[in-house]
Amino acid sequence: MNIALILIALMTAFALWLGIRARSGHTMHLEQWTVAGRGFGPVFVFLLLAGEIYTTFTFLGASGFAYGLGGPAFYIIAYGSLAYVLSYYVMPPVWRYAREHKLISQPDYFRTRYASPALGVLVALVGIVALIPYLVLQFKGLGIIVHAASYGSIDNALAIWIGAAVVTIYVMVSGVRGSAWISVVKDIGILAVVIFLGVYLPTHYFGGIEAMFHAIDVAKPGFLALPAHGQSVSWFVSTVGLSALGFFMWPHSFAATYTARSERTLRKNAVVLPLYQLVLLFVYFVGFAALLKVPGLKGPDIDLALFHIATATFSPAVVGIIGAIGVLTALVPGSLIMMNAATLLAHNLYRLAHKGCDDAQVTRMAKGLVPVVALVAVGFTLHGGSTIVALLLMGYSFVTQLFPSLLLSLSSRNRVTAPGAFAGIAVGVATVALFSLEHLSLGKLVPALPSAVADLNVGIVALVLNIVVMLVVSAWTRKQLPLQAGAQLAG
Repeated sequence: MNIALILIALMTAFALWLGIRARSGHTMHLEQWTVAGRGFGPVFVFLLLAGEIYTTFTFLGASGFAYGLGGPAFYIIAYGSLAYVLSYYVMPPVWRYAREHKLISQPDYFRTRYASPALGVLVALVGIVALIPYLVLQFKGLGIIVHAASYGSIDNALAIWIGAAVVTIYVMVSGVRGSAWISVVKDIGILAVVIFLGVYLPTHYFGGIEAMFHAIDVAKPGFLALPAHGQSVSWFVSTVGLSALGFFMWPHSFAATYTARSERTLRKNAVVLPLYQLVLLFVYFVGFAALLKVPGLKGPDIDLALFHIATATFSPAVVGIIGAIGVLTALVPGSLIMMNAATLLAHNLYRLAHKGCDDAQVTRMAKGLVPVVALVAVGFTLHGGSTIVALLLMGYSFVTQLFPSLLLSLSSRNRVTAPGAFAGIAVGVATVALFSLEHLSLGKLVPALPSAVADLNVGIVALVLNIVVMLVVSAWTRKQLPLQAGAQLAG
């Protein structure tokens, strides 16, 4: 057994112990298990939100994106920063409403705000469809990290099964508190590792960050700019806008804001979290350094850029530390996703079908569904094909379809009706599914379109249709309500 594998095993064991230990002193009833009794202060909310945002995608995907695509990768920094600014205004009133009505999930908000159980079910289904492939991404990333960091000593499948078991145990025991406590270690660790790698590698191989960019520009002219077609300026702007709107529409991100002690806690985090986006720059520096030092990676292998250059540069002990922290980038968001998927199934679907069940029964059902969700995700991870990839690509565009009806619900004179919100979300989601599964784009549908329009993210097209349908159906149903009321009085 090499030192790298020992370090990864020790970190995994420590995460399991810490996750279980987090429940100490708390009775895990439904509100405590899902939203920590709404008692987290600024530090824990910060760690929780950062823990679910900086995932295996950040650790592997962002460096791989920089390695493979260059300039377009910077969209991730832009949309995250804008999303936090938006959350300063949007999430505090959502938190206030959730506290007043004892809400514990995202569908709860839509169901109560629009007085529509059907809308709550639709939002829950959209959330589950988006969350499962997101969980698969974390498990796949976990397998890649452990296999690469252990120099092939541990098979991907075995690493995935162990990681799924660890997450399942501490989620069932401690709920969101387990995720928050492990986030403390994970965020400190990833900050140290990523900054070290982002500074050391360019300095070691090129003499500095500026010299590295100069070398890339000489070797691959135009690589650091946005291309004229495809991932062009219009793609960049539309993708940044779409992702910013959908950032807090993920069910686990939305529900994480419920854990805050006060509105002020959320606003403090909205001010500070954009600074944390700067950590991504150092991840990009790793990918850019790998571009010239470990060239030739293609397709899915670009996600291994970080570990290819790390194993070529450092001793097994250092690689083990990198891998150990990388494991946490899968465990923390994976646990939040798993818990929220189980909550949606038990609280928003099972409870609706079984009117008489109380919170204790729902809590037991949610905890019992955690291993079921884990098994489904592991199955897709090990045996899923192009379908799960297509679902993953649809995820962000799916959840963003919830934003218009959420935003307008905050108005004191909301003109959107429940049927209007339902129809808008349904049309938006259906449009995304059609475009994604059929691999369509505006350019393919209308070849004569200029590239500025053809390159727009298809999620924006779906969002426009969503808003139009939502407003039209709301206007029509508002007219029908007085007529129905009049008919009832006449009868």
